[in-house]
Amino acid sequence: MNNKQMVLTVALLAGIGLIMPELAHAGLESSLMGIKSKLTGVILPLLSVIGIAIAGISFFTGNPNAKQHIAYAIIGCIIGFGAQGIVDFIAQTVR
Repeated sequence: MNNKQMVLTVALLAGIGLIMPELAHAGLESSLMGIKSKLTGVILPLLSVIGIAIAGISFFTGNPNAKQHIAYAIIGCIIGFGAQGIVDFIAQTVR
């Protein structure tokens, strides 16, 4: 594909986006909402549980920094499980 074809393709897509902005915006917005829901609903809580498990293993193996690991894991759990509430609060504040 040469440069002229590339420019024409981009111009055509931009023109379609300008003619039908609802269609162009809906795809991006729904994609971002899907990513947000996966991140705040699945990935962050899962990472929080994994962090607690690693901190527990650290404690039971006698690591001298185990208390610090547990404190960090608890802070991570608060953020991980409260992520949806935090995001909703920020979104409400901005609007």
